[in-house]
Amino acid sequence: MGVSKDNKARITVLKLFIIGLSLLYASRLFSLQILRGAEFEARANRYAIQSVKIPAARGEIYDRTNTIPLVTNDEAFSVELVPAELPALKREQVFEGLAEILGIKVTEIHRKIPASYYHLYQRITLSSSATYQAIIKIAEQKEDFPGVYWNSRPIRRYLDNSSLSHIIGYVGEIGRDEYKLLYNKGYSADDIIGKTGIEKYYDSILKGQDGYLRTTVDVKGKNLAGEAERLEAPVPGQKLILTIDTQIQKTAEKALGNRMGSVIVLKPDTGEILAMVSYPWYNPSIFLSTNAGEEYLKLLNDPNKPLLNRAIQSSYPPASTFKTVLTTAILEEKAISPKATITCNGAMEYGSRTWNCWVHSPGHGPVNLQEALANSCDIYYWTVGRDNLGVEKIISYAGDYGYGKITGIDIPGENAGFIPTPRWKEESYRERWNPGDTMNLSIGQGYLLATPIQVANMMAMVVNDGVVYKPHFLKEIRDGDTGALIQSARPEILTDSSISTATFKTLRDDLRSVITHGSASVPVSTKAVMVAGKTGTAEIGLKDRWHSWFAAFGPYGAKPEDQIVVVTMVEASNPWEWWAPYASNLIFQSIFAGQDAETAAKAINVDLEGQHLRGRAE
Repeated sequence: MGVSKDNKARITVLKLFIIGLSLLYASRLFSLQILRGAEFEARANRYAIQSVKIPAARGEIYDRTNTIPLVTNDEAFSVELVPAELPALKREQVFEGLAEILGIKVTEIHRKIPASYYHLYQRITLSSSATYQAIIKIAEQKEDFPGVYWNSRPIRRYLDNSSLSHIIGYVGEIGRDEYKLLYNKGYSADDIIGKTGIEKYYDSILKGQDGYLRTTVDVKGKNLAGEAERLEAPVPGQKLILTIDTQIQKTAEKALGNRMGSVIVLKPDTGEILAMVSYPWYNPSIFLSTNAGEEYLKLLNDPNKPLLNRAIQSSYPPASTFKTVLTTAILEEKAISPKATITCNGAMEYGSRTWNCWVHSPGHGPVNLQEALANSCDIYYWTVGRDNLGVEKIISYAGDYGYGKITGIDIPGENAGFIPTPRWKEESYRERWNPGDTMNLSIGQGYLLATPIQVANMMAMVVNDGVVYKPHFLKEIRDGDTGALIQSARPEILTDSSISTATFKTLRDDLRSVITHGSASVPVSTKAVMVAGKTGTAEIGLKDRWHSWFAAFGPYGAKPEDQIVVVTMVEASNPWEWWAPYASNLIFQSIFAGQDAETAAKAINVDLEGQHLRGRAE
């Protein structure tokens, strides 16, 4: 049976289509291979420069003498993997072997190298703090770890793992949110950055400039044989000299002991912080370990809150230390004659309650302003605060002293404290401010909250006739290589009050009387220096627990540049022992007698374990 005319036509069309399609492909191939062959050959041979980062050493940190290192760097190893060099059949085996050697979880490796990265020839960091022993194990089994490389890199070494932790802080891998904020400032996704303290505040100075090893690679990222490598050397971060005096820091640490609270030692004429202790503290080195995440969660969940710097981040009722502010207001406003007396019988009736002075019946008897401050008479300050000053003036003078405001100290996380106002109470509680609120405010109780650094600034203002310098830890910045001086910190005025020098002179004399014949005459027994200051015992609603404060300066009568301010705050969470003035006494003795803590304790007959005065005291 022959082929029909219709089928012959269809076959002819099909043949023509195939011939046309073949000619089209042939012309395309001719164009690609002959006419444009040279162009595509050039593209195939095109190369790129691949950079391998050489991390810069972070700047070292020293104490105020520039002789005692606080933070340096050790050599550690960075373990990296090139995913595309890893055979698919060996991938899981390599991941498991690396996880075991590096002490990390396989899931962590999968997180850093997801399936979408398997084609990459880029190096991806698996660990930035591998031990020398781990590197030896990998090197000994190199044939089992294709695509795995290692480099030496500096790692932070904290030489003091105790009370300096809240000041220095710690470093860690940059987080995703942090990288979004910092990528345009020269930071990389695998950088180590400061997380808290000095490490965070001065991170850009400490960071340094990373170096790079630049290699020529093809379009797939493979090294091109015969091409030379080019090295850009890293530049170390700058060296920081802090204001911290390591001897005073150790003394303050031992004086506070294992009590939750804080100690601040401040130079009032510059704002330099010679010591700052917050207990409990933590070991910053744990954040460099392979289980840093687990350790952080332990600290975060610890009910004693060791990550909290109580000197600047915790606020408390300042209690009777606030009577320093009231005394200032009374003198400056001439609210009542300093010689006029108010009789304290140990209690007073007001409103629907009995207000008990801390010294109950028979009370302090007739007291004038100096005697009221020396003996911390609540009746006197309740009466004058309510009837002669009023809430607005008290709030105004509290603001002058810096309460309710951050100091701007050069470590992050500062708490501003709180000054209550009639408007605030009405908006918050839908209640009007009443005279009882003014009475509570007059003795540093009620809603008022202050941080220890604010109380320290209060005493610095008294010493400096109204001037307060911004508290700070940075003394100098020096070159990380040569040690050459780059910048010295200059005192920065935070407050310059218009309160008269006569008021401050009288106030300093009255604060001295607290030590000579007032509430601190027993605990402050040092003969090495004349001390002036104010005790404070803050109520927290429990019958046998109070916060213990002591804010002081010395030598009394000396020039501001020769004086120091010491503020000790012991929380009510500790067994009651009214320890704050005893701790401060030990610190003053140690500094001005040139003794270590143990020797100073023997000289003033103080038990460092702190079994001293018990019971309510001001």
